[in-house]
Amino acid sequence: MTCEQKLVMAQFLDTAEASLKGGYGFYNRHYDFKDDEAIIPPVPPPAAAPTQAADNTALAAVPTPAFAPSQAAAPSQAADNTAPAKFDTIDEVAAEARACSNCALCKTRKQVVPGEGVPNPLVLVVGEAPGADEDSSGRPFVGKAGQLLDKMLSSIALSREKNCFIANIVKCRPPQNRDPLPGEVDACIHFLHKQISLLKPLVILSAGRVSTANLTGSNDGITRLRGIWKNYRNIPLLPTFHPSYLLRDETQKAFAWEDMKSLCRKLAELDKNYEAMSAKLRFERKI
Repeated sequence: MTCEQKLVMAQFLDTAEASLKGGYGFYNRHYDFKDDEAIIPPVPPPAAAPTQAADNTALAAVPTPAFAPSQAAAPSQAADNTAPAKFDTIDEVAAEARACSNCALCKTRKQVVPGEGVPNPLVLVVGEAPGADEDSSGRPFVGKAGQLLDKMLSSIALSREKNCFIANIVKCRPPQNRDPLPGEVDACIHFLHKQISLLKPLVILSAGRVSTANLTGSNDGITRLRGIWKNYRNIPLLPTFHPSYLLRDETQKAFAWEDMKSLCRKLAELDKNYEAMSAKLRFERKI
């Protein structure tokens, strides 16, 4: 309190005292007040940083750059802060995907397309998203592009019924077959990450620009990337053209055949059973 404030208070009390004693009066007393010293509250010590508890929960997937990643959004992790659900089987992943409403594609889809094939496949084929035929059937790669993919796989003794699994980056069809948006990829790609973790494919074949970008983190065009072996979490990954692109430009089929031959040679190196089973085919087709 300042000395002026103290003086005003003292004069008020003097006047009140005079009034109580017999009428209004004013005592012109002398006071020698001084300003109080400012009291500075002590600064509290900084709060101790909380000890971070060890998290023993295995991540369902390492973030991965989303298409056109800002890196990303990530190899894909999903940008969603909600931890993805835990899955123990491929069927559980499929069931969770069918119930998913994490992005706007759930409002326009007819069916979710989780993927199909065999457990522990030699090859996991990854496309970008379901098309109209897939949206109607709930199965991946069943339209004209899917029929061409089946022929490509068959040319080197592969099929979804015997030794492959086929899936997509996102499990619902984007309207008008547009590329999936980064937010849609972020909301969905943890399903694919878990599928890869459970399937443990020997090799991944990424079909097209979108799937290759999301699995490798590269924004280079598919023409530059195709045929060049890469890795996804220590799994050999081969980019190639998407079958729908080959239907639009058949001159590129020769390059796709070179990719299939490279895939065949890699599988023969990695798997003795495939090496024996494909020996005659590789000899006849000069692979």
